[in-house]
Amino acid sequence: MGYKDLYIEWIATQHKVPVFMQPWWMDAVCAGKEWNVHMIKGENDTILAAMVYLYRVKWWMKWITMPQLTQIGGIWLDENHEFTDDELTYVCNEVNQHIESKKLHYYYQQFPVGSPCPEKMKELGFKVKERITYRLDDLSDLDKVIDKFSKNKKRQLQKSLSLHAEENMTPEEFFAFHQECLAAKKKKVSYAREFLLVLEQKLNRRKQSQILTIRNADKMVYAAALLVWDECRMYYLIPAVHPEYQESGAGALLVLEAIKSAREKGLTFDFEGSMIRGVAQHYKQFGSTECHYYSVEKYYKWFFRFALLWNWLTTRKY
Repeated sequence: MGYKDLYIEWIATQHKVPVFMQPWWMDAVCAGKEWNVHMIKGENDTILAAMVYLYRVKWWMKWITMPQLTQIGGIWLDENHEFTDDELTYVCNEVNQHIESKKLHYYYQQFPVGSPCPEKMKELGFKVKERITYRLDDLSDLDKVIDKFSKNKKRQLQKSLSLHAEENMTPEEFFAFHQECLAAKKKKVSYAREFLLVLEQKLNRRKQSQILTIRNADKMVYAAALLVWDECRMYYLIPAVHPEYQESGAGALLVLEAIKSAREKGLTFDFEGSMIRGVAQHYKQFGSTECHYYSVEKYYKWFFRFALLWNWLTTRKY
């Protein structure tokens, strides 16, 4: 049995694993590219952990990185096992050896929230950087959730009383709307239309996605968001608010309706992180809690820094 088949079997026993590390998610976001997995085994061939990753080769350069729209990757530790410090060291050493065997030019992944592995990877010479996502963990009492909203968000919700939420937007319509929102700011969408269609098809087939829209009485779309979820939480994956309607309160109503959807499904809510100050401030105003996770990075060839910089400067999108 290959590692991918083994991973598919094993990951089905892991009920807290983020949607971003599911095999079918990787199939969708890595369509046309190569993704793989490395399994780390302990005594009696017991699986201790797995590292799922996107492997890229272009010209003569090789690197591991995060797929588009994928918040979490890296090492997933068996959630049914209590790890000793020695076992954590063993797992990370095994991962490091696997990475080195690939003879990469560059490595970059973002590890799960609460993972102890980044600290071990740091000891092995990797650069570790703190990242932040924002979560609402207790949605049992919606009134209490709303009560924690800032005064500004409550005012915005008052402005949105003439608006309403719907769930009838197609993926094609969502992509066009997102394009329109960013074009108004002289920006471009970071993903291709075909990429979104493949991803949404996979999600829809598993009933793990929802496209939420905020419209006025004339059915004009003011805001929309693609929501995805796993067994534990819902992610605010792609939100879009039209700049012309920023003052309508549509953005605040969009978040509230997404929170309601998560609550109905018995999930917690994850704003899917942002290191952009303005976006982070927006999420904080909904009474969310900061959750820290870490990126793990290593350059194996110094000139790859310049290759990444050149790629970023010539293909910048949002």
